[in-house]
Amino acid sequence: MAPLLDYKIGDAMLFSLPLRSKSILLTCSLILVIYLTSQPALAKPSSLKEITDGNWEDILAGEWMIEFFAPWCPACQQLQPMWNEFADWGEDMGVNIAKVDVTEQPGLSGRFIITSLPTIYHCKDGVFRRYQGARTKDDFLSFIDEKKWQGIEPVSSWFGPSSFMMNTMSALFKLSMFIRRCHNYLTEQLGIPVWGSYIIFGLATLFSGLALGLILVFIADFVFPSRRFNSPNYYQKKQTMEQARLIQQLEEEQEADGEEDDEDDEDGEQEEVWRRVSPVGRPEARGLGYPEEVLRKRVVGNREEEEDS
Repeated sequence: MAPLLDYKIGDAMLFSLPLRSKSILLTCSLILVIYLTSQPALAKPSSLKEITDGNWEDILAGEWMIEFFAPWCPACQQLQPMWNEFADWGEDMGVNIAKVDVTEQPGLSGRFIITSLPTIYHCKDGVFRRYQGARTKDDFLSFIDEKKWQGIEPVSSWFGPSSFMMNTMSALFKLSMFIRRCHNYLTEQLGIPVWGSYIIFGLATLFSGLALGLILVFIADFVFPSRRFNSPNYYQKKQTMEQARLIQQLEEEQEADGEEDDEDDEDGEQEEVWRRVSPVGRPEARGLGYPEEVLRKRVVGNREEEEDS
């Protein structure tokens, strides 16, 4: 009788409440139900990790499944719900599920050589394999649970994301994105024409290439100097050659001075002859511009006249 009496008393108390109190009670109950049912949905996104240029080295330890996507890619948009569902199973299966937005992380796009979207990689303790199977939640789960990744050839260490080559590729992709942002800033913010922006980047590339070339030449000369400069007799030979060149130059100058003196002597003798054979008041034939043969005949003729007389 007591439980029945309590039920009747509680029922009577519930119906005896005012209408306003009943509505408040129902509203609070509805809010509580919505909150409790929405808690799992709010906890799901936390199981999907996001990889950036700053934390990408975290994937080198443990087991990971990584999706490379872009927000504008239709195939990526279709895959995203299934990838989120797959991420909910990650903790139970002991695998980390992550995603990379290539539009925000161009360095990772170059580091992993992403040529198509979406691209999925499996990583186990720093060894990377590219997933090429079906893209459903069940296929992802069986790929991990049955260890199907063991039958896939891993990426070569030369093309691994932590190799020197891929570090260089990552830097180039970052540089290209930086140039693109600078171009957008010049054309959109500063109002510079597109062709003007191209000219600016062309000049910058030219001067930076010249500077880099000079730096490389200096480094090469410093690290790998020429062998002739390292020879112990190089400077002695160079000094001897310089002395020989100077001596030869002096000899040539002396020979040239001797030839000039000989010419001056010959000119003096000819002038003396002309003074003796030329009549008074007649200009010397040398000054008339006669040919040398004519002058020689005239000198011979004058000598014969003198002898006859």
